[in-house]
Amino acid sequence: MNQPMWDPYDRNCPSRQVLDRIGDRWSVLVVGALSQGPLRFSELAKRVDGVSQKMLTQTLRGLERDGLISRTMFAQIPPRVEYQLSESGTGLAQPVLALETWAKENMPTIMSARENYDAKQPPQK
Repeated sequence: MNQPMWDPYDRNCPSRQVLDRIGDRWSVLVVGALSQGPLRFSELAKRVDGVSQKMLTQTLRGLERDGLISRTMFAQIPPRVEYQLSESGTGLAQPVLALETWAKENMPTIMSARENYDAKQPPQK
């Protein structure tokens, strides 16, 4: 059976939606946080500083829908829910963590480039 040709450069291809999801700031940070192991919602919210409850909920639902994370509810009082990377999500964690490492290593160069660029811009009125 032939596999469909996925082309993220085609605006109608579902693979573009996946790239949009995994390229989203919050998704990248959630996948990075979960690469260390399962976390509860409150632990994720604490780890991913600045994410609103609404945005974290939307991000987790999207990642779950795409099969990148799993949500496990434990029947106890109060109920406990944990999120963890699925097999696909674990595969995604490697390039996400490589991007994180790249960003950290290149921040001095990026900050210098920004300063140089900004210095060449005309003053704001």
